[in-house]
Amino acid sequence: MSIFSRIKIKKALEEVEKKTVIKRYINFTIGCLLVAIAYNLFLASNNIVSGGIGGIAIILNELTGISNSLVMLICNVFLLVLSYFLLGKDKTKATILGSLLLPVFIELTSNINVWLELDTSQLLVSSVFGGVMYGFGLGMIFKAGFTTGGTDILNQIISKFAKVSIGKAMLFCDGGIVLLSGLVFGPTRVMYAIIVLYIISLISDRVILGVSDSKAFYIITDKEELIKEYILKVLNHGVTIFNAQGGYKKTNQTVLMCVLPTKDYYRLKAGITEIDNEAFVVVTDAYEVFGGE
Repeated sequence: MSIFSRIKIKKALEEVEKKTVIKRYINFTIGCLLVAIAYNLFLASNNIVSGGIGGIAIILNELTGISNSLVMLICNVFLLVLSYFLLGKDKTKATILGSLLLPVFIELTSNINVWLELDTSQLLVSSVFGGVMYGFGLGMIFKAGFTTGGTDILNQIISKFAKVSIGKAMLFCDGGIVLLSGLVFGPTRVMYAIIVLYIISLISDRVILGVSDSKAFYIITDKEELIKEYILKVLNHGVTIFNAQGGYKKTNQTVLMCVLPTKDYYRLKAGITEIDNEAFVVVTDAYEVFGGE
């Protein structure tokens, strides 16, 4: 690639960054506000600890009476300093804004139970609605390219120095915090916390990836011409053919790839089974489909 092409690409990327930066900050701010509301309205008010610095804050608030926002701010500032020395300047920059803004929103919405007269005493209802709102806000934050700091920093530090995966570090940190809450609030709260954690994970992934409305089929068959004609002429969808080689027998074979709306999933599946019930088929969600004719 020539130096002129690289300069053009760099300028194009800078333009894209300028156009999206305002939208990213707006989404980030809304995400932080949703997380703070869910935290105060559904989780903290019912002592449901779903891990993280917010969970530590709920535990310490119960034991010492110190406000949740103050605990979160102190812990986040400490972890930011730790991150700067152990993880470096670049990784720390991405977490500064979230680490400081979220505790502010937690404080501003701390009396939301007074403003909104909702009966949040039903633990299951609070767990579901709190998990959905918290996960939606968290997904907006991550999609905007930010984090809320807290145990995200601690997870990276543990992963780096203990030589374990981020997933195991998260299990150690958040799992430990949830289990600790069981000693303070009892095992019932732990069960609800697990429900909240699952919902948060599910919803935040959906916000980041989107809801899949298309399916991608990868088909290996001896009757590729018949299946290709079925896709093109009956379903009226395009198909792409790849040349491939079997990993074990080293035999040459072709792979048919087709992306189609989810509503046509069963039609294609039934057609493949009817034409060649021994065909090898892999179906995946296609979250974004664009380009082509």
